[in-house]
Amino acid sequence: MLVLSLKNIHNHTFMTKEELQVKLKTIIEPYVQNQEGLKNLSEDTNFIEDLEINSANLVDVILDVEDEFGIEIDNDGMDKMLTVKASIEVIQDKLVAK
Repeated sequence: MLVLSLKNIHNHTFMTKEELQVKLKTIIEPYVQNQEGLKNLSEDTNFIEDLEINSANLVDVILDVEDEFGIEIDNDGMDKMLTVKASIEVIQDKLVAK
């Protein structure tokens, strides 16, 4: 079991931006109010403005990201995670720091 856990951590650490974006899309999907925005998801997509995710659900997204990647996102990281690109950067930084 330990080997499997280490393998999963290893895979998350070396995920490409594209793989992270796909994983992030899966995480945010239940919270999205604007489905058209989700279909056109890009690095520039803003969670609040483009996807109409409310601030309470944005906290849920961050908690889901923490669970999925086994990371802890501090307040500074949370404040930055408003776009897909910024979120990927925060996730990558936290994975590298693990």
